[in-house]
Order: sequence, then structure tokens, then C-alpha cells
Amino acid sequence: MAVEPKNATLTIGMAQLNSGDSPPDNLQAALEAIAELADRGAELIVLPEHADFIGPDSRKEEQARAIDNSPYLDTLRTRAADLGCYVHIGSYLERAGKSIYNCAVVFGPDGELVARYRKLHLFDVEIPGGKKYLESAVISPGLETVQFSIGEFNFGLATCYDLRFPELFRRLVQKGANVILLPAAFTMQTGRDHWEVLLRARAIENLCWVVGAGQWGEAPPSHLCFGRSMVVDPWGLVIAQAPDGVVNVTADIDLHSVQQIRARFPALDHVREDIFNF
Repeated sequence: MAVEPKNATLTIGMAQLNSGDSPPDNLQAALEAIAELADRGAELIVLPEHADFIGPDSRKEEQARAIDNSPYLDTLRTRAADLGCYVHIGSYLERAGKSIYNCAVVFGPDGELVARYRKLHLFDVEIPGGKKYLESAVISPGLETVQFSIGEFNFGLATCYDLRFPELFRRLVQKGANVILLPAAFTMQTGRDHWEVLLRARAIENLCWVVGAGQWGEAPPSHLCFGRSMVVDPWGLVIAQAPDGVVNVTADIDLHSVQQIRARFPALDHVREDIFNF
């Protein structure tokens, strides 16, 4: 007998921020966004990449803190516990020994740390227009994939440039993910052509929800972020999208659609694992 899919739903909140080089201002903006989204019923709140600091490489080392010695994280942890919701902090500069990581952290509604993900793929590119980025000048790459669960929802973690590497998403889905969370600070030049296309492609390929929470606007020393945070369903349809600006967006995701689409269109069952080693 076929098992009826569970109709579990969860409200996700995305904070589209315009973070800069003032950590106190960034923290205040994050706290205000979390409070508003929780008030709107969000059970899981996702901040964008670099919500703690966007600025010159020369200041990143001084901003980096260990997970157990970060007033920034402690404040967000307390806010998650006070509001009784899950908070994905986007990413922050994590110090671990001599290394610094672009690190995503998720706190649960009791304030406990439920996941930590160090960005795997570092943004070392020259974008259209000639601007060069060398994330590896300061940041070390992570070494493992990370997932966590809320009830029947299994969340895979990725960050910004990771979006261009489909093998990461396939690995997360084959390990049980039905939702991918992707905080980002996509550049304006790449975002206007690739952001939506890539988010939808990853959702379609893997028949899963994809949540992209982005930075928006100008930031020092010369960053311009695309924004347009969005939630994409397992069929690749955009069900929620932020306009330009600093804005908070909520959307309901469900397990029924994942199970229904995967049953009717079982592409994941047809992966040639005998040829492609995931």
C-alpha cells in the first residue's frame, strides 16, 4: 500500500540586508529583521552571507572570532531562544586556530547550536567589468557537507558561490535533504544574469526546495550586491521573491509537494550511480 505523503508545512523568513563595515550596525539590522520575521510567524529565519561584516580584506582578520568566543553569535543565539525560532545567521567570520572561515551557523529555538557549515567553494574570480575577487586571500575552504533537521524537513547548507557547483546539491539531496538553504552576497554583475537561473536549476535538478537569502545594495569598499532573495519550489517555480531594497520576506514550504513531485517525476531514482560516484 502506498504511503500518503505528510502535509507538514513550515514558514521560512528571509532577511534581505545591506550589511557594511560597521559590526554594531549590522548586528542591530539583523536583530530587527529577526524580530519582525518572527512576529510574522517565521519558524526558521535565514540571514544573508556576511551579515556580520562586509568590508576590506585588511579588516576581516580583526573581525574573526571563534564560535565559543563571539559576542555577535551569543547575541543572535539569545534572540533565537527569546523568540523561540530557528535562526540561520547567514555567515560570519569564524576563527579556528590560524584559519578563518566563511561560516554558517544555525541556532535552535532553545538557543543551542544545531549546525555549522564552512563554505566549501571560495570566490576567486574576475567578474564582467574586470573586478577581481580573491576570497581565498583571507578565507580557508571548508571540508565537509552539513545538514540539520526540523521535524521531517531536512536542510542542506550551502553558501553563495557554492550555488555554481551542482555536485554539492546532489550530495546533500542524496543524503536526505529536501530543502537547501543558501545565504549569499551575489554581485550585481553575476546576479542579474545567473542568480534566479541557478537557484531554479538546483531546485529542478534535485526536486527540492531552494531558499536563497541575499545581500542587497552597495557596501564598502566597492561591493554591489544583487539581492532578489527568493524561495523556489521543487518544480522550479519561484513562490516568493524580494524586491530591491532592505526587506523581509516570508514563505510557506511543505513536504507534500516534495514527495508528490518526486513520486510523479522520479528522476532522482534514475541517477547512474554505477557511473557517477556521489
